[in-house]
Amino acid sequence: MSTAVMDTVRYSSDGQLLDIHRAAAPDAPTVLLWHGRGPAERDVLGALAATVARLGATVIVPDWHPDAPDGGRPHLEASLRFTWDFVRDPAEIILVGWSLGGRAAMATALQPNPPEGWRPAAVVGIAARYNQPEPLLGLPSPMAVCATAPPLPIHLVHGTADRVCDFANAREFQAVLAACGRPAPLTELTTDHSGAVMAEYASELGRCRPAHSGSAHREGLRTARLIARAAGLPTQKAQVSG
Repeated sequence: MSTAVMDTVRYSSDGQLLDIHRAAAPDAPTVLLWHGRGPAERDVLGALAATVARLGATVIVPDWHPDAPDGGRPHLEASLRFTWDFVRDPAEIILVGWSLGGRAAMATALQPNPPEGWRPAAVVGIAARYNQPEPLLGLPSPMAVCATAPPLPIHLVHGTADRVCDFANAREFQAVLAACGRPAPLTELTTDHSGAVMAEYASELGRCRPAHSGSAHREGLRTARLIARAAGLPTQKAQVSG
């Protein structure tokens, strides 16, 4: 399988960076992947993004700053606009987020009045809470808008050993979606909060880092394959090395 190529570019007026993990095919689907609460942690998602790119999708991973006075939401909006300009058809973008980024991605995809009428082709929430609003995006919680959610594919991924965002959050959201006629498959991983995105917590760094071996890598590979499937790529027989 072809090795992905990564480019790093500035995407916002205040100089924020994003990584573009390019798939081999020029017409590959595009995934926009938002990291969680830690500021400027696009590197944490590096192993996951590179794996998805090797599976055939180009993956854009921006830094953003939840610790900023504005909560970093303008960075998310700027990364979205960058991705709109990057692709041939914005309607084909797959929006994915982890933890706080997962709630933001789900709220963005399901909001009643989407920006410029845009919605992603599919949305994937990884290890997130869905019962809290997005005040800085001016959006209600994803759970609050289930009844009016558009008929787009919704995918949930969560580790059963997650101690940061309990697995019950995903189960509850899945049940509410189903009750509103919006069934969403839930991929259960036997890993923790960081392992869901092919990462591990490094106590010596005080932050997460990509995992290239062990259970976090193995379970994160399941997340990568789910993202690839959400992007319309076949992954059943794909062999992906770390």
